[in-house]
Amino acid sequence: MNILMKDLYASRTDRTSAIIARRDPVVYGGGAYADALASAQVASYERDGFLMLEDVFSEDEVQGLLDEVKRMSADPSITNLEEAITEPGSDAVRSIFRVHQLSQMMDKLARDPRLIHVARQLLGSEVYMHQSRANMKPGFKGKEFYWHSDFETWHVEDGMPGMRALSCSVLLTDNNACNGPLMLLPGSHQQFISCQGVTPDNHYKKSLKKQEYGVPDTLSLQLLAEQGGIQAMTARAGSVVFFDCNTMHGSNGNISPWPRANVFMVYNSVENTLEPPKYGLAPRPEHIATRKSFDPLVPLDATVTA
Repeated sequence: MNILMKDLYASRTDRTSAIIARRDPVVYGGGAYADALASAQVASYERDGFLMLEDVFSEDEVQGLLDEVKRMSADPSITNLEEAITEPGSDAVRSIFRVHQLSQMMDKLARDPRLIHVARQLLGSEVYMHQSRANMKPGFKGKEFYWHSDFETWHVEDGMPGMRALSCSVLLTDNNACNGPLMLLPGSHQQFISCQGVTPDNHYKKSLKKQEYGVPDTLSLQLLAEQGGIQAMTARAGSVVFFDCNTMHGSNGNISPWPRANVFMVYNSVENTLEPPKYGLAPRPEHIATRKSFDPLVPLDATVTA
């Protein structure tokens, strides 16, 4: 009981589901740490829990990134690693983790000023890479990602203390209404959904294909959707979606002919580094949750001033 009382965001305990008001800021330091976004954009992110920036990367840049993802997906030295996750019931590559360390091009992308300064501004500090991956959702057979808050998993299974992280999704293909675009619940970041179920050991081996624990109950999802609606992130390749670590999101399966691909990077504040996982769980592998080094990423323009 004492553990639960100390944990503002207790989840996966023996109690029922619960909706807990967020206790952490959404934008840290008033959004003054960097100046990548205009004040109206910062306010939009703070209100909705996400922000879409269209046409951030050129066609040539996108093609280069997409070619690199395809290369990695066909490289046995990568696909044979634990970092490569296949679709349920298929050998099609679903995700490749730790791409910023497996590819020089992805390392540069992680430190691109158009991405990292947005993260620094919203999180109010220097940042490091908690997790990176390339996601592929092939035409006709790409599976869905069910509704979830990333923070719920990162808090329980990785020991992330507070909501001071954000995700950045770089669209490498056009995302339309038919090919399983990212869907977000506006305003959902202000509520933490405490989930039911006790997490089994090595849960990540199944959850990266299909998540069964840390899944919110349908009543809570319905309340969040009725409150803020559902917004699909449809946009051209080269656009970028930034969303708060606690924003509820998911995506449908892709039964269209058009594949969907993106590079997904999680920036965490250097002031929010990981603690031991909850409930005595073993830490997840390094490629899923960085622990070896919390050194800040150095932006490519090298103009960081703390």
